[in-house]
Amino acid sequence: MDALSWVYSSMDSSLRLAVPLVFAALGGIYAERSGIVDIGLEGKMLMAAFAAAATSALTGSPMLGLVSAVLSSVLMAMMHGFAVITWRGDQIISGLAINFFASGLTVTIGHALFDMGGQTPTLSNDQRFNALEWLGAQWMAEHVPVLGSFYHDVISGHNVLVYLSFLLVPVAAFVLFKTRFGLRVRAMGEEPKAADTAGISVSKVRYQALIITGVMCGFAGAYLSIAQNAAFVREMTAGQGYIALAAVILGKWRPVGAMLGCLLFGVLSAMETRLQSVELPIVGELPTQLFSALPYILTVVLLAGFIGRSIAPKAIGQPYIKER
Repeated sequence: MDALSWVYSSMDSSLRLAVPLVFAALGGIYAERSGIVDIGLEGKMLMAAFAAAATSALTGSPMLGLVSAVLSSVLMAMMHGFAVITWRGDQIISGLAINFFASGLTVTIGHALFDMGGQTPTLSNDQRFNALEWLGAQWMAEHVPVLGSFYHDVISGHNVLVYLSFLLVPVAAFVLFKTRFGLRVRAMGEEPKAADTAGISVSKVRYQALIITGVMCGFAGAYLSIAQNAAFVREMTAGQGYIALAAVILGKWRPVGAMLGCLLFGVLSAMETRLQSVELPIVGELPTQLFSALPYILTVVLLAGFIGRSIAPKAIGQPYIKER
């Protein structure tokens, strides 16, 4: 493999690995812009991943798997909303509860349905979202130098959820900063009392934001189990919900910034496999455990260095009590 092919292959892997983070980060932005801390992204992704794989395995339809993933994730989001919006509970504790609940429930139901230790059966190609080859990709790879290979190796050859994730970034930016609904969501995170005085229901808008969060996490979980992989395995999210939340903070609660943070984590995750058993100048071959830990190390380093510079929504984490 020549250097250019290695670069394009690494870019392709980085994009694929960033997709669940992009979906989850967009969901986290909606929640946190509305004033709700949502560290339960991990749990919603995990529940959605299981629901997608289990439904697809039982019905043979990846579309039904995707719908099941979204519905299960939205249900988890509504549980979080009921705890922190209706009952004004602690948002951190509620998010952690969602994560623990999903961790245990997916294994329990998976064992009951399939008796495979909490996993689902391996899915066939008909039960998954498969790669789409764009028009003329093969011809361009053979006849157009450099750009043809980029079009074939990086742009083409992804499943529909990959394209959807990056398409939703400008959509989210437009909705949040150019529409009345986006203005209301941001008002809930900045001045909910002023919004309430203007006759806008704080609870309603926050619930709406959490529904969108649930949908985004549903896409993320479905991608993990029926697009990127071909089955659900226990704890398959492996902390990606927390990394997505770190990308939200790193991106200053803006969709484009969060996407760039997710791509950075995707590059590091891709390097985990690309640089294994590779002799580097001066340092030689590095242990594989170092590359596995890189995304999490970067999360700590970036948050330690940037969280002080990122200004969170003023009312985030604060239950709203309507004055009488």
